[in-house]
Amino acid sequence: MRSFSLLKTLFIASTCALSSSLMALPERAGDFALLDTDGTFHQLSRYRHLEAVVLMSYDANCAAMDGAVQKMQALDAQWDDDKVVFAFINSSQDQDLENLRASKAVAALAQPLLIDDGQLVSETLQFSTAGEVTVLDPQRLNLLYRGPAEATVAAVLEAELAGEVNDTVTVQTSGCELTYPARTEHLVTTPDYATEVAPIVAEQCASCHREGGIGPFAMDSHLMLQGWSPMIREVLLTKRMPPTQVDPYIGHFDNARYISEADMQTLVHWIDAGAPRGAAAVDPLAELSFPDRREWQMGEPDYIIKAPKHEIPATGVLDYINVDVELPFDEDKWVKGVQYIAGDESVLHHLLTYVTAPLEVAEGEAAQGSVANRFLEGYAPGKVDAMMFPEDTGVYIPKGHKLSMQFHYTTNGRATVDETLLGLYMYDEPPAHENFTRSVSGMFRIPPYERDHKAKAQYIFDEDVVVTGLRAHMHFRGRDMKFTVEYPDGSTEDLLSVPAYSYAWQPTYQLSEPAFLPAGTKAHVTGAFDNSEHNPANPDPSKELTFGLQSWDEMFIGYWTYHAADSSD
Repeated sequence: MRSFSLLKTLFIASTCALSSSLMALPERAGDFALLDTDGTFHQLSRYRHLEAVVLMSYDANCAAMDGAVQKMQALDAQWDDDKVVFAFINSSQDQDLENLRASKAVAALAQPLLIDDGQLVSETLQFSTAGEVTVLDPQRLNLLYRGPAEATVAAVLEAELAGEVNDTVTVQTSGCELTYPARTEHLVTTPDYATEVAPIVAEQCASCHREGGIGPFAMDSHLMLQGWSPMIREVLLTKRMPPTQVDPYIGHFDNARYISEADMQTLVHWIDAGAPRGAAAVDPLAELSFPDRREWQMGEPDYIIKAPKHEIPATGVLDYINVDVELPFDEDKWVKGVQYIAGDESVLHHLLTYVTAPLEVAEGEAAQGSVANRFLEGYAPGKVDAMMFPEDTGVYIPKGHKLSMQFHYTTNGRATVDETLLGLYMYDEPPAHENFTRSVSGMFRIPPYERDHKAKAQYIFDEDVVVTGLRAHMHFRGRDMKFTVEYPDGSTEDLLSVPAYSYAWQPTYQLSEPAFLPAGTKAHVTGAFDNSEHNPANPDPSKELTFGLQSWDEMFIGYWTYHAADSSD
């Protein structure tokens, strides 16, 4: 970092001389998260290893933007990256990815350009003009400065590094005015709870956030929604909920919980208005009803397997439990759908089921390298509904084969018993395709306190295949994972990106358009771990990590669900 002469004097003099300055307790910025134009996930609270985050509002259509960018980049050149990070946030109404990538290239932005879908983060930070700068404290989630990219920014940063900033400095900024049409509309007419807000909650949230559901609280009335509204706003702006995980600009998946910009704006602006009840006599959320998760969602299965009872103690660490289930079938069978009904969802962390030969031992998640198997299905966080295989595709159970089930339990302070049911739905006639799942994993060794440890694995398909589903699997240190194919002609394509991996949500994402991979295609799985103390899920940052079965160990596995291609594909 360059030395600034008389910075403290400049800081005091400049803040005292500014007629538009507001000296008060630091404004609360709150946490937020955005993707940038390269698909990288940025969350303010995950920058707690830095002293400050400097953001400049960006609008490619502003004539004064070039000058503001040059000042921002000059500031960036003065500071070490291990202390302060600089980025641009697109605060305009145009959030089209290709347009932003093009404008970023034209402007030669070396710093990330964040995509502010719905302009909600720009609103929260109160950007009023393009080229306006905020200095944020990622540890306290406070706003230290708002104004133009001038010498005062350097003074504030110097004072922050010295631990001498306790107020927010505000300086009037001139430039191209930013407009927020949705906010303006909602300030005139607050979104109506019954007709606008409740339908979004019913579609996006209430199936999990209900009495007896897997969500931590129920969204079954206006009163509950209003009481939890600050938390709801936070998880929306940090992209924790809905738990989509996927980069929406890469591929499309039938079972990803996408939420539109308009719905986000409706929810956040309604919360900002105080979450009013409105005039409707009937509360729509109180009228919702849901199928019982302990009922068969697709009707009575053709065959029901009752797993052995497992007694789970109140505390302690349990090894994986492997169970073989003999099947009574006197002929080959084809499975078209499955459903698990967990005996006790609170302790059953996951359950994997494989079709195995009489003397075969299924390794499950213990398998390393690249392994293809007849994976029937699994129960895991976020994957609790009945599942149908793609049309005319099924899992083959040869006569005389069995099921191998691998249970992983976590104790929760209460002794209980789990007796899980598995329902199988069968084809009457064999389908055209046999469903396989291949695990692609790599070796790794994660040093203690490593914030960005890269990992990768690959596999080459030796036949034409059609990929229908993808699933990322890591544990608490998992940060991101991407699935990429490299075709025989050397071209590449990203199929799935999970830029903000969560161990609590691991569905198999079903491709809306299955991907045909010709023989010789390389399947690449790349990602990173965060073993630092700033990872809020990390149980022990001082631990060196390699492959291990327990949650506090680590794994790096990309699951590819596919079938062999034929002339119709």
